[in-house]
Amino acid sequence: MTSPPERIRLVVLFGGRSAEHDVSRASASHVLSAIDPDRYEVVPVGITRDGRWQLAEAAAELLGARRALPASVDVEGPQTDPLALAGDLPTVVIPVLHGPNGEDGTVQGMLELAGVAYVGAGVLGSSVAMDKAMAKTVLDAHGIPQPRWRQLLTSDLSRPGLAEELLEDLGPVVFVKPANMGSSIGVSRATDVDGVLAGLEEAARYDERLVVEQGVGTPDEPVRELECGVLGNLSPQASVVGEVIPAAEFYDYDDKYHDGAARTVIPAELDDEVSEHVRSLAIRTFRALRAEGMARVDVFLAPTPGPSVDRVLVNEINTLPGFTPISMFPKLWHASGIDYPHLIDELVRLALERHQRRSRFQA
Repeated sequence: MTSPPERIRLVVLFGGRSAEHDVSRASASHVLSAIDPDRYEVVPVGITRDGRWQLAEAAAELLGARRALPASVDVEGPQTDPLALAGDLPTVVIPVLHGPNGEDGTVQGMLELAGVAYVGAGVLGSSVAMDKAMAKTVLDAHGIPQPRWRQLLTSDLSRPGLAEELLEDLGPVVFVKPANMGSSIGVSRATDVDGVLAGLEEAARYDERLVVEQGVGTPDEPVRELECGVLGNLSPQASVVGEVIPAAEFYDYDDKYHDGAARTVIPAELDDEVSEHVRSLAIRTFRALRAEGMARVDVFLAPTPGPSVDRVLVNEINTLPGFTPISMFPKLWHASGIDYPHLIDELVRLALERHQRRSRFQA
């Protein structure tokens, strides 16, 4: 890894219009706290739930005074022009945004039009990875193993016998998800017709496209949930593999952010062959979905009989993973030898490298 130029303006975007607004504010606090103020000029910009961009005054004042930030950063402050964020210094935007209108290529497209470097995947990689149905379609085309799944539209939900059909095809346990959402928001586990119908209704609150997935594992033989961080552009590297041990039936929103009961094991207790296979599969997934900069790839280790490497199934990718104290992405890289401040440095370097590389091409 090489160091970025000595002085760069970092614009940290957080908040946003999605249901993950609060998660973003918590992530932003820890990103801002990890940035070296002697090396970077930091500009915290909060996006309100109704889409207004504002200079986060309280965070800016605390950063200027070298004082600790609260656990969650407030978005309030004077309104600012998102297209006038760059100035006389080289500028990199760090979108600490989760979910729609931030992680799905919308903000990335605006930054491309403005000619500003930014951390993370580009427009296509962001949008495809965000949409679970499209991501799964691409992974199928690349021969990357994953649980069986079905895509539905909300207009399909009135079809008689749909829930029975899904359980027969994918059951006995299924997971129902909105196609475009993260942090397990709108996700339900179902084992019967009523549960499937309730899950579809809940997921339809967040998107018109829904995904129903085969549940892997049983109460007697639960699936193991593994996660791997990927860092890089055209030559990505994988972190050590970690394991999440949920306290609930599955790793849901409360288990992630409210209860704090889920446990993580880093590195996961795996034999070398399985660990290397997970890392290789994470990089294949990253490349297949055109991710750049960073991503966290979540995989299942199924309990079904057979060679260990054949039991590894990709669940999903997150191109803007969380950065809260319990978030796996920074923890995985810390265990791989890159601490939080140096992880920020590397993400900035990768953003500049990608921006310079792409700027060579004619429009």
